Amino acid sequence: MSVLVYTENSDGKFKKSTFEAISYARAIADQNNTSLTAISIGDVSKDELALIGNYGADKILNVSNEKLKNFVNQAYASIIAEAAKKLGAAIIVLSNSFSGRGLAPCLGVKLEAGVVDGAVSLPEQGEGKFRVKKTAFSGKAFAIVELTSPKKIISLTPNSYKIVETASKASIEDFSIDVKPSDFAAVIKEIVRSTDKVSLPDADIVVSGGRGLKGPENWGMIEELAGLLGAALACSKPVSDAGWRSHSEHVGQTGIAVSPNLYIAIGISGAIQHLAGVSSSKVIVVINKDAEAPFFKVADYGIVGDAFEVVPELIKAIKEYKASA
Repeated sequence: MSVLVYTENSDGKFKKSTFEAISYARAIADQNNTSLTAISIGDVSKDELALIGNYGADKILNVSNEKLKNFVNQAYASIIAEAAKKLGAAIIVLSNSFSGRGLAPCLGVKLEAGVVDGAVSLPEQGEGKFRVKKTAFSGKAFAIVELTSPKKIISLTPNSYKIVETASKASIEDFSIDVKPSDFAAVIKEIVRSTDKVSLPDADIVVSGGRGLKGPENWGMIEELAGLLGAALACSKPVSDAGWRSHSEHVGQTGIAVSPNLYIAIGISGAIQHLAGVSSSKVIVVINKDAEAPFFKVADYGIVGDAFEVVPELIKAIKEYKASA
């Protein structure tokens, strides 16, 4: 029984969440005293591929094809499933990213495998049991799922497992299969990215603003704070609905779910729909002048005060700290 991990890339570069998934898969392979194979699909350089070995992969299957340069859910799932069959992989690991959430159920059907999405810790194995802890109810709770199928698929919640570097190197092999034309029935024609911004799903730090900022003209201090911290920008649903900020920045149950190491909420009351999308954050800091705001009940740190007074002071303190460092 071997372990296979899908290594997602963006424009030929591996994401932080990919290295988390590899480290997680390496730990599972060690639990089962078996090998770990990584599969990469797309246009990735040999130097970039070599990085995978630094996190514990024994072997890398490289799938390079012009038709597969951009993510195609059905085609990628067919390739990963075929690789799993040829390797005899019993456990397939991937990141619970946008593409991972599409791939996991497809792989489950193709491999007749049990699926756990949103895993947050290593499986508990013993006495023939295989249990995985995962997020549930939009991140408001955890569930323990027991997989009884011979093949198992686990998608790992980003920022839920540490990256572990190793001193090992991995061999690289070209891998290809005949993908059916039907797998390309739905394809992505164009991807438009805000290249000057930190990606929300992959961000370690997120600075988010709400209606307490009173209008889009006041977002400058939020942008400045995010820039100083190297953070991604986010907002609440009412802000995006009002047109103050792009819907691509909306986090919450109906927006983007995030799980950064640090989430800073400024002028956001903390409605249940918003909390559902951010509750997996490791540390939550809330700045709000309403001491009764629901967000304070789940915050690790809270500042009761006017954002227009607190945030400038915070920016000043960060600048002073950086200048003296």
